[in-house]
Amino acid sequence: MLPSEVEGSPVDVISVARMAQGGRWRTEAMRSYDRPVLTWFTRGQGRLTVSGRNTGYGPHNLVFLPANTMHGFTTTGPVLGSVVFLPKDEAFDWPAEPLHLRLHEVQAQRELTGLIDDMQRELSTGAPLMDRALGFHAGLLSVWLSRTAEAQTGADGEAATASELTAADRLAEAYTALVERDFRNTEGVQHYAALLGVTPTHLSRVCRKVSGRPALDILVDRRHFEAKRLLSDTKMQISQIAQSCGFASAAYFTRAFRARTGLSPSEFRNQG
Repeated sequence: MLPSEVEGSPVDVISVARMAQGGRWRTEAMRSYDRPVLTWFTRGQGRLTVSGRNTGYGPHNLVFLPANTMHGFTTTGPVLGSVVFLPKDEAFDWPAEPLHLRLHEVQAQRELTGLIDDMQRELSTGAPLMDRALGFHAGLLSVWLSRTAEAQTGADGEAATASELTAADRLAEAYTALVERDFRNTEGVQHYAALLGVTPTHLSRVCRKVSGRPALDILVDRRHFEAKRLLSDTKMQISQIAQSCGFASAAYFTRAFRARTGLSPSEFRNQG
């Protein structure tokens, strides 16, 4: 069970390697979390998809995602780093948009690593007032992130402004936001295309151009990630999972799940 999916401390830290335990779907499938997440890649490389837009990442890349931002990342070989689940309290003033920063300066790399290490040490001690201390650590990280993002503005930070996004970027972003909001319903791509005022064919073509995958695959991937998470991390009945993840029936869920994974939902649950 991932830290962001349980009630607990205001901050949780998990290694990228641990997050990938139990299957690559833990990192690659389209998903979101209900609080801000910062990922610090210290080694390795791969592809990152955020709000339907695709880009590469490498060592010393920082990725910040506001709560409920759909994303996933693939890896090329071993990837090391940390994923930090942060408080969603507005008092921390986290960035409102995703950030992708490449930290070339060794000092900045050390500062971020030190901030995360401090959080991990606090979590490992379980000392009295731990939650209060973690809140202060999160505040320091918020200040550091704001300063660093501002310093990289106009340099090589990849926090694209609205004016820098193409029409295709904006459409893909709007689509993934709608999917994140409504994927638990049973509607298909045609429904989302109608909401966006485009044809399903155009929407799919744009999504493939921007993210490398068609619109239907993004929707299906999001539903299946949630189903796998619930199968792995909860004791919900399979029929309830099917209903909560946008499948028309438990029987259809079983057929679709087997076609995608080679396992029935119960087989997938039992293998974990």
